[in-house]
Amino acid sequence: MTIRGKKVVLRPVRLDDAPRFVAWFNNPSVNRYLHIRKLTLPEEKQWVKTRKKERPQTTFAIDTSEGIHVGSTSLILDKRNNNASFGIMIGEPRYWGRGLGSETVQLMLDLAFRKMKLHRVELKVYSYNPRARKVYIRAGFCNEGIKREHVRFGGKYHDVHMMSILQREWLE
Repeated sequence: MTIRGKKVVLRPVRLDDAPRFVAWFNNPSVNRYLHIRKLTLPEEKQWVKTRKKERPQTTFAIDTSEGIHVGSTSLILDKRNNNASFGIMIGEPRYWGRGLGSETVQLMLDLAFRKMKLHRVELKVYSYNPRARKVYIRAGFCNEGIKREHVRFGGKYHDVHMMSILQREWLE
């Protein structure tokens, strides 16, 4: 499945995406916002193969409308409770602040709530990523709580904000 917006195209991940993922996950300016710190090419190729097999409809590469691969996004489903955990990475820093993440969030929430009929989507965001938190708040996510000093990065402990949005809130 491919999902098209004005600025981004969400497409299935491919094996040839793996080297870019590895470069992003090993880039300190990118991985400071992620739970993954270091990754090898064989590990990433295995991840791509697994996602293509297990979650082809909920894991996407993010391309610009010009076809430049800049990141990835996914919904990890909790089928029993009709919920999902959301994740996004814009791995190319030169594309930060251009609205690609904002549009991706909107497209993924539309997929989750209108097409998949999920009840709830949740996410985690680090306290030192206020730009992402603003995007999520603008999209309608609510703050649910804070895991205090939950992650260690750069020799310091940081809070993790727990956020969610319900289907009825998205559809309003």
